[in-house]
Amino acid sequence: MTDRIEELIADLRHDSLEVRRTATAKLGAKGEEAIKPLIAVMQTGDNDLRWYAASALVLIGSPAIDPLIEAMRGTDEIDFRRYAAAAIAEIGEPAIEPLIEVIERVDHDLMQFAVMALCRIGEPAVEPLLQLMESPDPDTQERAALILWRMGEPGAGPLAEALKAKDRHPH
Repeated sequence: MTDRIEELIADLRHDSLEVRRTATAKLGAKGEEAIKPLIAVMQTGDNDLRWYAASALVLIGSPAIDPLIEAMRGTDEIDFRRYAAAAIAEIGEPAIEPLIEVIERVDHDLMQFAVMALCRIGEPAVEPLLQLMESPDPDTQERAALILWRMGEPGAGPLAEALKAKDRHPH
């Protein structure tokens, strides 16, 4: 097996699980040069292929976040968006700020995916969402509160505390 990106991407379709896993790891190790080809294959492939490509993007990490968000804006293909959001969520904390921007910008096309990713990230996203509740825009405050609520245990407690504090100290 060679290490050219196109050949590694072709290996993601291989019958052997071992070959697919090896190709995923090698693509992840390629870093930024593999991002665009991996996103392209996620946009055209089946869900198995999307899963392996998304896994390689997770290995690449932070540099993949903005290109994934941009690619999500450029298509309305739901499966691609789901896999891209899952990859962004798996990257974790570095994705919080770009996801918060999607929420602040009221990017309706991506909102549900940003919410899913923030909920999946969980506890590390709580503080930035609490800060978002301090926005002068009541709609932004409400979106942040709803995300914290939807997050479940990591977000609901801090949300309740923030709301109690707000009641005690209204602006």
